[in-house]
Amino acid sequence: MRSHWWKILGAIIFLYVIIVGMCTPMKPGFTGDVVPFLHKAGTQAKFSVTGYNTHFTQPDTKAWLKLDSSSVIEIQVINAKSDVDAVFSVQLPNNLPTIDSTIDATLLVSNSLDGTAILPGALFITQSTIDPSVKSYNNISNIDFPKYDGFAFPFRSTLHETVRNTFFHVAIWFAMYTVLIVGLIYSIKYLVKPNMRNDIIASSFTEVGVLLGFMGIFTGSVWARFTWGAFWTPDVKLNTAASFILIYSAYLVLRASMPDQDRRAKVSAAYNIFAFATMVPLIIIIPRLTDSLHPGNGGNPALGGEDLDNTLRMVFYPAIIALTLLSVWISTLVSRLRLLKDNYMSRR
Repeated sequence: MRSHWWKILGAIIFLYVIIVGMCTPMKPGFTGDVVPFLHKAGTQAKFSVTGYNTHFTQPDTKAWLKLDSSSVIEIQVINAKSDVDAVFSVQLPNNLPTIDSTIDATLLVSNSLDGTAILPGALFITQSTIDPSVKSYNNISNIDFPKYDGFAFPFRSTLHETVRNTFFHVAIWFAMYTVLIVGLIYSIKYLVKPNMRNDIIASSFTEVGVLLGFMGIFTGSVWARFTWGAFWTPDVKLNTAASFILIYSAYLVLRASMPDQDRRAKVSAAYNIFAFATMVPLIIIIPRLTDSLHPGNGGNPALGGEDLDNTLRMVFYPAIIALTLLSVWISTLVSRLRLLKDNYMSRR
């Protein structure tokens, strides 16, 4: 039992990830766009919004339009049709605190239950004349916005509930890199000291790594469908990741095409080193040199701050540990089965 503690730990942590990751609610937020979206300065702006996990009918509900980093305008009329549907009405000033002709206003709605829900770029406001003397309205630092007190994941207008895929899609890639590194180490060990045990372990871990790679592509594709509107886009990170997995898939074809055991082990070990080396240009360098929709590449920042707050970290980091341990466990089971089969065949 002592030698299997890490396997039990991986299973327990993965169960924790499933339960906590799927049952934790999302913080209040907004779904869809504000209707209508375009307004003119100096007019009475009336628009409707749809909330998510919100309580617009709360008596203490208040709302503001944030014009810039310091200016806010309080919304005078809030007509809550339900907890998630409301119509807001606000008198826009004649001039905006900007030297541009347009401004993107952020909607802030708060009450004692929801804290403060934020919708960036809620209204697009235009002004026909520019008054440089207008600096700000109602400094935002003078307003005490309530905070959400419950345990919940951050609500992002683009990700919605799909933010939970962070626990699986991202963690799968971490697990894939781990088992591929182990496969690389044993491939090098085979070339230094030819031993069928090293070849079997290297191939077992590498094949599980390829499987994880396809799972990562699949979960990412499903995620892209909900966030980008398509299962696949010409995004550089997606294409280089797919190329990386296809290069490793050729490892499986190469092994299957060679009946001679010693030659197969030597050639596949050398190819494994080459395949792993392609990770540097395909996964690390090229995506960072061009624009990319994928977080962490091409100037698009990775999850951080509100996107990956402390509540998400409580599940995200354990997910990486759990999937890594389970992937190593599966790889060791595959290698042990093949070693038993190899010993059996050598005794016949």
